[in-house]
Amino acid sequence: MTVPPQIVAPSILAADFARLADEVRAVEHAADWLHVDVMDNHFVPNLTIGLPVVQSLRAVTELPFDVHLMIEDPRRWAPGYADAGAYNVTFHAEACDDPVALAKDLRSAGAKAGLAVDRDTPIEPYLELLPSFDTLLIMTIKAGFGGQRFIPQLLDKVRTAREHVDSGHLELRIEVDGGIAADTIEQAAAAGADAFVAGTAVYGADDPAEAVRRLRALAERAAPGA
Repeated sequence: MTVPPQIVAPSILAADFARLADEVRAVEHAADWLHVDVMDNHFVPNLTIGLPVVQSLRAVTELPFDVHLMIEDPRRWAPGYADAGAYNVTFHAEACDDPVALAKDLRSAGAKAGLAVDRDTPIEPYLELLPSFDTLLIMTIKAGFGGQRFIPQLLDKVRTAREHVDSGHLELRIEVDGGIAADTIEQAAAAGADAFVAGTAVYGADDPAEAVRRLRALAERAAPGA
């Protein structure tokens, strides 16, 4: 089995919003993607940033943007993030009644399409949809707030997804988000994840770029078949 390269995506939710451009540049030559959490205070009980911030940041970095929409009505808003230059736009299965149609819209707009499943959502009903997507984001916490503790039991979803992806020979990133740090990333990688969102573990470190490199090395070491 070919082991895909491990992706580390620092989450700017944990960055200093007063210095956001500088915080992005701090990981520019170490990170693979930049994870952008968009929350609307409806789908989740928190309010973060939106399209104008993404548009502004697009001008200050060449990092691919991994936009995670924790919002109601993603069919209305998601294509705008693709138009703004996001590399990958992920929306929640729980918020969309026709995920495949929205995935097609995102791909038509030039972005990769991602499907997210929250902590309490079973993954099995969505496995048959995965050929329409480029990324499957499995929450390893309850969506809505940064800094939560990693829930290892949720890696069962990662294992199920990895078995399905490999058996179907799908080209799909399996991404995990929530509590990913030096003491948890190896578990997630061993379960079959190959993209890792890390917020506090990166932006809470003295050297964010070095933290990214360390996390990637840990994931690479633990990846199945490495």
